[in-house]
Amino acid sequence: MKREHVQERIKAVGIVAAVRLRSRENALFAAEALRQGGVPIVEIAMTLTEAPEVIAYLRQHSPDVIVGAGSVLDVEMAKVCMDSGAMFITSDRLHPPLFEYAAKHEMVGFPGALTPSEVIAAWESGCDFVKVVPVAQLGGVAYIRSLHAMFPKIPLIAAGGIDQQTASNYIVAGAVALGVGRELIPSEAIRRRQEGRIHELARRFAGFVKSARHGDLPGREGDFMQYPEGQS
Repeated sequence: MKREHVQERIKAVGIVAAVRLRSRENALFAAEALRQGGVPIVEIAMTLTEAPEVIAYLRQHSPDVIVGAGSVLDVEMAKVCMDSGAMFITSDRLHPPLFEYAAKHEMVGFPGALTPSEVIAAWESGCDFVKVVPVAQLGGVAYIRSLHAMFPKIPLIAAGGIDQQTASNYIVAGAVALGVGRELIPSEAIRRRQEGRIHELARRFAGFVKSARHGDLPGREGDFMQYPEGQS
């Protein structure tokens, strides 16, 4: 799949699901549940020893899933990701050589950045998006709005602390997509194999993005309904 198509799919869906789990089985379960719920873009964290195997498996068995690698630290790790079939790489820090490598090899990349200077440096490294992380701790929606006003042509992905109450607001503020982890993949849902719970959360987050893009204000009835604990 070409780099441009991966870019467009990320923009279209608007959700990058951060899969940070401790086993191959859990990661594959989460990825499939997210796909069925309408979020077919998953970032498999390289903190999982078997992450390359998970990425390779998803590329082979789930061709409709855009699968990438998260927590990528350096060029050597990026090479492993590329060999496994990762379609994008991301990191929580700014390391220009890593994303220069990704651009050279036609992989979509988005580094983590916090300050305006880091956002500019990230963009100049040749990346496709800039991930603002951890955004909730740095000013949340207001901070994304400010960055978007300063850099309207830089596609920003808001990540870190985004939940059902704030998801729509980040899109309205100017984020092209959201990076969501725990709020989309609760540890209890993984432990209890609550596939339906993950389906519902994926459906809701995708809905928040869609409604925000169509100008619907968050906070209408049902928008932020919590999925019942322990229900599958």
